[in-house]
Amino acid sequence: MFTRLPNYYIDNYEENEFDAYDGFVDSSGNYKTVEGRKFHINYHFKEGTKYLSEAQIKGNYREAFKKIGGVVQYEDSYNVHMSLDKGGKVTWVLVHPWNGGQGIELYIVEEKAMEQYVVADADALAKEISLTGKAAVYGIHFDTGKAVVKPDSKPALEEIAKLLKKDTGLKIYVVGHTDSIGAFDSNMSLSMARAEAVVDVLVKEYGIDPGRLKAHGVGPLVPASTNRSEDGQAVNRRVELVEK
Repeated sequence: MFTRLPNYYIDNYEENEFDAYDGFVDSSGNYKTVEGRKFHINYHFKEGTKYLSEAQIKGNYREAFKKIGGVVQYEDSYNVHMSLDKGGKVTWVLVHPWNGGQGIELYIVEEKAMEQYVVADADALAKEISLTGKAAVYGIHFDTGKAVVKPDSKPALEEIAKLLKKDTGLKIYVVGHTDSIGAFDSNMSLSMARAEAVVDVLVKEYGIDPGRLKAHGVGPLVPASTNRSEDGQAVNRRVELVEK
C-alpha cells in the first residue's frame, strides 16, 4: 500500500492473518475496533541521515492515501487515522510519527470476518442445558439487519439437530439475542424473526417436530457482555437454547 520513506528502515514488523486493533478513531472522534488482517510496522531513520518532521511524515502518508481513494477519518497533533473502501474491502490505517520524526509506527488492518473454527457441539450443548437450563450457540450467522440464516450456519444447526434427535424428550425455546446498536423496537423484532428463522430451518431441513420448538426474541435485554465494545457486541449477538 505504501512505499517506504527515504532514509528509514524497518525496525520491527508483525503480521497476523486475523487480529483486532482498537486504536483507530473515526470521523466522529470515537475509538473503533477493527478486525481482520493486521500489520504493525515500526520504522526508524538511518543514523547519519536527516529525518523528516512529524508533519512531513503525516502529510506524505495522507496525500499518498488520498491518491488511491482513501479518506482521512481523524487527525490530531500526533496521529492521522485513515480508511479506504475499495474493491469490496475496507482498510484502516493509523500513522504515528514519534520522537520528532525519528521513527514511524504504522497500524494497518484489512477488515474481514473471522473464520469460524469452533462450532456448537451436541454433547457440550446437552451438558450446558443439564447444568444451567440453557446453552448459547455461536456459529449461526445472519447478514446485518436480516433474518435469513446464512449457509455457513450449517455446522451449528447440525449439532442442534443432533442434540434434539438424541434426546427426543427435550423441548426448547429458541431465543434470539441482539446487541444494543440500533433502535430498540427494531432489535426486538429482529431477534424474534431470527429465532423464527432458526426454528423454520430445524423443522424443514432437519425434520424436528415443531411442537418441540418455540421461537422467542429478547433483543438486547439479556446481554452476555458489555455493549460498549465491538467484541462485547459480537458476544451478545447469539442464539440460545432454553429448556422448556
